[in-house]
Amino acid sequence: MSTLELTGLEGKVAVVTGAGRMRSIGRSIALEMAKAGCDVVITGTGRSPDRYPDAEKAAGWKDIESVAEEIRAVGKKALPLVSNVADEGSVQDLLKATIAEFGGCDFIINNAGAARGEDRVPVVDMPIEQWDTVLNVNLRGTFLMSRIFGKHLIEADNGGAIVNISSIAGKILGPNMSAYVASKAAVQGLTASMAQEIGRYGVRVNTICPGLVDTSRMDDVFDDPNFDERAARIPIGRAGTGEDIGYQAVYLCSDQGSWITGQSINVCGGNAVQH
Repeated sequence: MSTLELTGLEGKVAVVTGAGRMRSIGRSIALEMAKAGCDVVITGTGRSPDRYPDAEKAAGWKDIESVAEEIRAVGKKALPLVSNVADEGSVQDLLKATIAEFGGCDFIINNAGAARGEDRVPVVDMPIEQWDTVLNVNLRGTFLMSRIFGKHLIEADNGGAIVNISSIAGKILGPNMSAYVASKAAVQGLTASMAQEIGRYGVRVNTICPGLVDTSRMDDVFDDPNFDERAARIPIGRAGTGEDIGYQAVYLCSDQGSWITGQSINVCGGNAVQH
């Protein structure tokens, strides 16, 4: 019996933003893309080591440099770069560095996101600067990366894929998280519109909408005494892992995912069924 093998990734170049944390979606995506055959450009914010979670400090973690070492350990090239996705000049520099190192790129995974913080309040109590921070990173950053790298993919005339990381929150639309909800719903809209614009160039644009995933940014949720009860309400019966999201990203970039574009795909254990 033959088995399904994902193709179209060997020798390609992927750019993964927001990939420096030890327990994170971005790191898992970067590693799965490397295992599938890609050389990988990984970005982070250049956060100070004093901001690392305790587990990272204990492990001697070095942010994107540690992820780069893991990518090289599976036999692929890695280029770790500090980059601000919300800044146009920084994104332009990221593209230039990618072209200088690898000659171009094939896949863009827009994973960088603003950390949960003081934005998790009712709209009437929302600090304006918190609103701006979340929208700048989550939406403006995705737009700039898609615009600048999208032009490169079109000019290269070799197809490719853009994968945006949103959230089921952008579909469930819950309270006390309006900035996050608005940004993620907007990413889904950006995806649908852009996919129709550049599909004729062979470039696909999709969004992954994760559910509850075990990352360091969610430690307060996972440490809650009622967490097991919450996880049990997920139809599959568990929270997600970074690898769950990484596998989907690899598939969307593969030849086998070549007829999928403009979609916002829930990867959440059945916790959301909204389209």
